[in-house]
This record gives sequence, C-alpha cells and structure tokens, in this order.
Amino acid sequence: MGTSARRLLYSIYRAAGAVSDEELMTLRKLGSRLEGHPTPDLPWVDVATGSLGQGLPIGIGVALAGKQLDKADFRTWVICGDSEMAEGSIWEGMARASDEKLGNLIAIVDVNRLGQRGPTALQWHTEIYAARARAFGWRAIEIDGHNFEEIDAAFTEATAGGDQPTMIIAKTKKGSGVSLVEDKENWHGKALSKEQAEAAIAELGGVRSIAVTPKAPPAGAQMPAPKANGLKLPSWELGKKYATRQAFGDALVALGAARGDVVAIDAEVGNSTFTEEFQEKFPERFFQSYIAEQQMVATAVGLSVRHYTAYAATFAAFLSRAYDFVRMSAISKANIRLCGSHAGVSIGEDGPSQMALEDLAMMRAVGGSTVLYPCDANQTAQLVAEMADIKGVVYMRTTRAATPVIYSPDEKFPVGGSKVLRSSASDTVTLVAAGITIPEALAAADELAKGGVSA
Repeated sequence: MGTSARRLLYSIYRAAGAVSDEELMTLRKLGSRLEGHPTPDLPWVDVATGSLGQGLPIGIGVALAGKQLDKADFRTWVICGDSEMAEGSIWEGMARASDEKLGNLIAIVDVNRLGQRGPTALQWHTEIYAARARAFGWRAIEIDGHNFEEIDAAFTEATAGGDQPTMIIAKTKKGSGVSLVEDKENWHGKALSKEQAEAAIAELGGVRSIAVTPKAPPAGAQMPAPKANGLKLPSWELGKKYATRQAFGDALVALGAARGDVVAIDAEVGNSTFTEEFQEKFPERFFQSYIAEQQMVATAVGLSVRHYTAYAATFAAFLSRAYDFVRMSAISKANIRLCGSHAGVSIGEDGPSQMALEDLAMMRAVGGSTVLYPCDANQTAQLVAEMADIKGVVYMRTTRAATPVIYSPDEKFPVGGSKVLRSSASDTVTLVAAGITIPEALAAADELAKGGVSA
C-alpha cells in the first residue's frame, strides 16, 4: 500500500467514525497510531503494509481461507498503488489467484501516473494494466477513478459472482482538484503548509464531513472452533537413523490429526520437505504455492489472519527469496511457522545453490523470532508440536541426510533451553553444536578422548 492508498484508508476510518478529526491530524507524528504505513497497532489492520507488493499476495491467503476453509461468502478487497505493480510478488499472486479461481478477491489499482520520484513505467496506460490482468486470468474493469457512477458500476460487476478474481483499474490524478499539486511531481509524502492547505480546502469547496455507517458482518462469519483430538506424535528408536525433514512431515500429519486449525503450504517441493504426507491426509487443509516462495509466506500470513495455524515449507536456501515477507510478518505480528529443509553443506551433490548457509542468521535477525534446529527425529517431532503455540515467526531448520536418533521419544524440549549430552569433572573443552553438527561434535569428542582430552 503506497502513500495515496494509506491516506485513503485513514480517511475511510475517519468517515466510519473509527478515528476522530483530532487523531487524523496526528498522522506520522511520534506516538500516533496513524503511522506512515498502517500496522496492527490499529485494531482494524490485520497486517502491516508499506513494503510494496505484499498486500495482494496476503489478500490471496485471506481469500483462500474464506473459500477453502471457512466456506464463507465474504470478499477480500485489496487496494494497490500503480507503482507496486512493478513488484514480482504481485504477479506471483496474480497467477495464484486465477489458478485457485478466487472470485472472492477484488483488487483496486489506483493508476495516478506518479510514483515517488516521477512517472511510473506505464503512467496512465490503463489498457496495458487491463491486458496484463486478463492475460493472468483476471476480470479487468477500467474506470475513471473520479467518477462515482463508474466506481459503483465496477463494484457491482466485481461482486456479481463467478470464479474469476477481479481487478478494477482506476485512472486518477494525484492531488485531484488542487491546482498546486494536481498531477505534479515532487509532492510524494510532503505536507502542505498551513496557508497552502487552507487554499486547497477552499479550492475543493470548503470544509465538509462525510460519515458512513459500516455494514456489520453477517452472523456466522467467524471461523468455527477447530476440532481437537489427542496428539500422538510419531517416535523412533534410539540409534536408528532418520532424516529430520521426514520427521517434520510425519509430525505435521500427527499435529493435523489432533488440531483442525493446522494447515500446510508448500512451494512444490513436498516430496523433499515431506509436506506431501499432510497433503495426502488433509487435502482440504493443504495449499500449493508452486515455485513462488513470496506467495507461500504471504499465504501463511493471510491464513493466520483467519486464525489458522499455518506451517509453510520449502528448501531453506529459497526462503531468502521471501525474506522481506518474513520481515514484514514480524511487523504484522503474524503467527507463522516456517520450515527450511536441505540446510547446510551436507546435501553434497546438489551443489552450493541449494545449500542454506545464511538462513540461521537471517531468521534470527527477525524481531521476536524463534529459531529451532533439531538434531534427530524425536526432537523434531516434539518441536513441531511446540511450534504450533509459539507467537510470532517460528523457523525450523531440517536436514536432508539421515541422522542418528539420540533422544528418547519421551524427552521434552522447552523452547529456549539446551541439552548437555556429555560432561565430567575433568572436561577441558566445551563443544557447542546444533542439528547435524551434533553427531559430528560427539565424534569429535571421541577423537579428543583418544588423545587424553576430555570434552
């Protein structure tokens, strides 16, 4: 959501009586709820915006929840700026929405020609926006964004039903009606002086106050409480070898059987992340984002808006492509669970492009995040269950290679703790490890012991 859209949103809140004139005048001031870009500090804002290209993909997650899970008839409306239509994430979302036949999704694009530093790439060529939307399987409606009759007709057409998502392409003039700024460059994010503002108000016809009474949501629009059964996690024998990525998939199935709010999303690598097991058992709660990692994370955020417990999985290396969505998830105070498989150099023959070496640092840098790196199958299963009720962004790193089971199925792993696997009064070296480096550290301790060094 760009500058024009967010100011429209705040003005709508004023018209609906949610904020007062006095609060509206605190826009972008220290301590105000009306920040430069909306955040969930406002109770009517579900996710933060401002990093452009994210509103539409997240809206797709909300629309998917409505259609596939809630079985509700609500519609998801998304306001887009023309500048953000250059973001690749928009087009990942456009493809996904038409493939999923999301007739309950409506995007409104404000084509006002001007971006932050000057004209946008397409300026007022609304016919190009429309052609692109139609090429992606959307219904496209071009209108004069200042003509209320055309706006009303477009909204009516958009809500007429069907399984096509709709894009309303509204040609507008930035600063319309005020000669000082109308369709003028270098006014992005700038406020008028008091004198300029008074002149602008007079030119617009004087002070007016528009009030609307929002329509209450229909009864039963809230998500029903999920069914809950006893959780029975899978377990593995001590000494056996099993990949933590596969244990993740096994445990996710067990969690899905116990909790009806658990959903899974994958980026077309489910036979490697083992989310395909969840898809087989609970197809109605599985979402395929294909090779579109930004859309995968956005879908998880959108599903979390509807209070589903979303797990999204892909190769750990590919989550770097979606990092801005992860970062904004934290600002949105979203509760999402991410699993990155095939981490580290141990994947060997797949080569360096598949090796996640930065993911631990990347995820730990996210505000309020929880990062988990289990070393064996039993630990993985326990932590998959723990993830469900941890707030914020939770990341689990899993390994392709099978690793030895060193913990019993009854061992508990409170998040934030650690385990001491060996210790003695004669220790002179401490080895700290996680994940696949645990068996390597134990082997190193054995080698050190041969030389008389206790670790």
